[in-house]
Amino acid sequence: MQSYGDVPGADESEPDPEVTVPTEPRSSRGFFRPAPAEHAVLITEAAPSLDDQHRARVRRYTFIMAFRIPCLILAAIAYSAFESPLLSILIIAASVPLPWIAVLIANDRPPRTKDEPSRWDGRTNQIALESRQHKTLE
Repeated sequence: MQSYGDVPGADESEPDPEVTVPTEPRSSRGFFRPAPAEHAVLITEAAPSLDDQHRARVRRYTFIMAFRIPCLILAAIAYSAFESPLLSILIIAASVPLPWIAVLIANDRPPRTKDEPSRWDGRTNQIALESRQHKTLE
């Protein structure tokens, strides 16, 4: 049954059109290979983010502090193997400044680059106070 505005033959089912799903592009074998999507390319001269800097500092601190426990274990093994308290004390003494060194290195800023401007402008050549005589009230 056809009503006003209907297209003749609209009730008949038409076959679905063929749909092609695009596949991922194949990697080129040429000189410029596309980078994997999970590794973005750095195209700015911006400094690493503060989160990245913090993560690197925590990694350095953990790496340095990881040497402390093996030093104590090595001191115990040296004492039991060689029966020398002097060797054990030297190993323990070497592990004592490790926390201090770890904190200093972990709190250090990233190294300066050559492109970073120097803020020193040579103001030491200027005299801070005038050298002439001033009138004083007595």
